[in-house]
Amino acid sequence: MTSGSAVVIGASGQIGRAAVRALARDGWEVRAASRRGGRDDSWPEEVRPVAVDREDDAALAGLLGDGCDVLLDCVAYGAQHAQQLTALADRIGSAVVISSGSVYADGQGRGFATMGEPDGAPAYPLPLPESQPTVPPGDEDYCTRKAALEQALLAQGERLPVTLLRAGAIHGPYSPLPRELYFVKRVLDGRRVRVLAYGDSSFHPVHVDNLAELVRLAARRPGTRVLNAGDPQAPTVAGISAAVDAVMGAPRSEVVAVDGAPPSPGVGDTPWSGPHPIVYDLAAAERELGYRAVTTYEESLPETVRWLTDRVKGRNWWEVFPMLAGVYPDEKLFGYAAEDRWLAERGRQG
Repeated sequence: MTSGSAVVIGASGQIGRAAVRALARDGWEVRAASRRGGRDDSWPEEVRPVAVDREDDAALAGLLGDGCDVLLDCVAYGAQHAQQLTALADRIGSAVVISSGSVYADGQGRGFATMGEPDGAPAYPLPLPESQPTVPPGDEDYCTRKAALEQALLAQGERLPVTLLRAGAIHGPYSPLPRELYFVKRVLDGRRVRVLAYGDSSFHPVHVDNLAELVRLAARRPGTRVLNAGDPQAPTVAGISAAVDAVMGAPRSEVVAVDGAPPSPGVGDTPWSGPHPIVYDLAAAERELGYRAVTTYEESLPETVRWLTDRVKGRNWWEVFPMLAGVYPDEKLFGYAAEDRWLAERGRQG
């Protein structure tokens, strides 16, 4: 007996792979849509891959056909994609849409990059609840476009029941933005010292299987809601460094903590670092969906590390992960020369 019909947009990506797997195992008849229409080896045979360009309105309508009981959109971004979905609302029983915790703002409307107080204290509550204000919607950047997506979808009310999942820092295999590479590559390169700015800060992660579990639960319980999506705990930057060392069987690195911001480009600025901790409140997901994480950061890390080491072996990391390189150029992410100069000034070696 099936749970109903499900359509997944962005099925070949990191989130889509795991979500298709979770929905199919839960009894849904899944149409897995991606640009190339490929199949993941972990999917049950009954999953039906479909090649679709989601920017093509007619193609998206054709994918839905007479409709589906639930639609998962892993790649929706901005008001235009919201309009695509709402135009097809009569064919969608309910929707689950991946948003981002980066939409949150402090009381003055400042996003993560600038929110804070002069004394260094965060200007927002911890953990962050879904009632926290968000940045204004717009086309300026990733955060404002995700906010525009959310507001346009929530405005539909009962016409299109939608669960918006505000994901934390997504991690796990198949990530186009694998933050763990910062530490994995340093172990592979024999770097023994970790210069860490904001080493005690946290950026709440969510493993892709935990995100898929939230998708599965939301598909079972249609409604209009916004929920945070995160792992059970939010490790510190220094904790992530130590965990990677342990998984890779390396001696624990010496941590040189920087009090405050990175002292110079390429020194101490990890993809997990930030001036203030970012921790999400998961109580609503637990209460409304019965969410219980299927893994933790530490439990999931060995698989991620194996995948990363296999991917970069004998290759230039920026060719393997061009999106990561676009955000963090080599001289910033792995600026060993600058790092060594900074350490030498303090009588240390990298």
